[in-house]
Amino acid sequence: MRKISLLTLCLFALLAQVSAQVPVEKVVGVWETYDDKTGKAESVVKIFKATNGMYYGKLLDIYDEKVRASYCTKCKGDDKDKPVVGLIFMREMKIEGDVLRGYLLDPSSGNTYYGAVSLVDENKLKLRGSLDRKGVLGRTQYWKRSK
Repeated sequence: MRKISLLTLCLFALLAQVSAQVPVEKVVGVWETYDDKTGKAESVVKIFKATNGMYYGKLLDIYDEKVRASYCTKCKGDDKDKPVVGLIFMREMKIEGDVLRGYLLDPSSGNTYYGAVSLVDENKLKLRGSLDRKGVLGRTQYWKRSK
């Protein structure tokens, strides 16, 4: 009887943990980005789900006026010389478990990195950009949902 009670308790604890997790689909919306070193607010990003089922992120606004007026001069292909505001920089993000994985374009360097996006909670997002798919060589930013 004691084993059944313990098993039942463990099962309820596991279910509570699973139900407490925020579904990754809830990344859709408008987010305020912050510099990972200074913590200063930098920009506003809209994450959306496209008709192809993948997720993308678009820069809606940048708080630094000089950067807001800049162009993606180091980018390649169709993004070359496009305004940074309005640029789709998160690309082809697919759900893999509780994470979105895809690609991130850095407009300042023109480089593309592997990206992983997950939700810490309903109003906080974790973005990891890296050189490798596993995310070992990279850096992390935390964003807050815009109100």
